[in-house]
Amino acid sequence: MESFINALSGFHWALLGAAAACIGGGIGSAIGITYIANVAGGIITEDPDKFGPMLPLVGIPGTQGIYGFITAVLVTVFFGLLGGSGPKLPTVVGFQVFLACMPVAFNCCVSAIYQGLTSVGAAPMIAKRTEEAGKALILPALVETYAVLSLIATILLLLSVKAGMG
Repeated sequence: MESFINALSGFHWALLGAAAACIGGGIGSAIGITYIANVAGGIITEDPDKFGPMLPLVGIPGTQGIYGFITAVLVTVFFGLLGGSGPKLPTVVGFQVFLACMPVAFNCCVSAIYQGLTSVGAAPMIAKRTEEAGKALILPALVETYAVLSLIATILLLLSVKAGMG
């Protein structure tokens, strides 16, 4: 296992973790938004006045991509990857950073997809009764809880790694 970890420098492990978080959240968000956008497009075609009420439902799976981006920014700032101390980051610390990014990388990818599918299930509420848009948004927002928890876990893990360096 040690030779596997040492195959990359700490700088590279940290970059890989930041990239995985950003990529995972982005892929999941793109897929989740696509699912609900396809349904929303049909609803809006039938009734263009539904665009405003449908927009939050279409946008909500995009938040996981933001969480991945936030994670990547935190890694680059916390560990000096932008011309700071990043290249000198010990390998074991870089690997810890990589592992700390995994909750966001995996959970945001999966939760964004399922949030898009949950939004698809909620869209008919808006199609039939626009005044129910707030209730319709609650359903996919429940999925958001787990994306937020993974972001909090990743932030706590990154702070733990940072504290362990000092």
